[in-house]
Amino acid sequence: MRTILCATAAMLIAASGATAQEPAGPVKFVRYQLDGRTSYGVLEGERIREIEGDLFGAHRPTDRWIDLAAVTLLPPTDAKKVIAVGLNYRSHLGERPVAAYPGLFAKYPTSLVGSGADIVAPKDAANLHYEGEMVLVIGRTCSDVTESEAPACIFGITAGNDVSERDWQAADLQWFRAKSSDTFGPVGPAIARGLDPDNVLVETRVNGEVRQHERTSDLIFGTATIVSYVSRYVTLEPGDLIFTGTPQQTRALQSGDVVEVEVEGVGVLRNTVRRR
Repeated sequence: MRTILCATAAMLIAASGATAQEPAGPVKFVRYQLDGRTSYGVLEGERIREIEGDLFGAHRPTDRWIDLAAVTLLPPTDAKKVIAVGLNYRSHLGERPVAAYPGLFAKYPTSLVGSGADIVAPKDAANLHYEGEMVLVIGRTCSDVTESEAPACIFGITAGNDVSERDWQAADLQWFRAKSSDTFGPVGPAIARGLDPDNVLVETRVNGEVRQHERTSDLIFGTATIVSYVSRYVTLEPGDLIFTGTPQQTRALQSGDVVEVEVEGVGVLRNTVRRR
């Protein structure tokens, strides 16, 4: 039997600080650490207003404001599951045929790092590539949902970099090393609500040079299809992340490269590559 198990819908915080139903325009939530304490807040310019309660349920603003520069940004959720879709743009397929259904793989939650953290290449990683992507943030528990029900499961979107070691990806039985090594899953800087996930621009820059530039309207499998398909097989829970695929082609990274993934309306995810 198909079921949707839902917590109370999350309430958004308006600029005035009142708890209210979803306002017009995107709202950005960040997860951060300050003085050894992890918190969520609403990002307003270069300041964060702390919230208390359940980000994916009832929450309210506090009177505490923090400068963005004073905090360490964390992955925007404490995800239990990180799922990714491969080959989801025709520009990335090359000569390969379009699949009949989304091709899925998993990344370990321990691969996740926030904006500003380093991408640390293991000593034997010789062919490390970026993959800039839009990432879906799940906001409610759902199992075997239809495509018409799937959008209600999406809390918001963030930016992600599905860092991939191409030699390992080709040689190994599974993509355990290639996709899930520590730091191979940068995400952030914020979760944006109020955007259309099926029509935002994804751009990847390496040392300021544009390497990828395409809209999510070009996804082969749209976000409702992805969420519905994934939920057939695993129960999605609040905070889970789904990488939706990378556009165009990628190139190898070098130590010292600065990779920026910008998703329209979300912000810029920025990480530097270094060798262990």
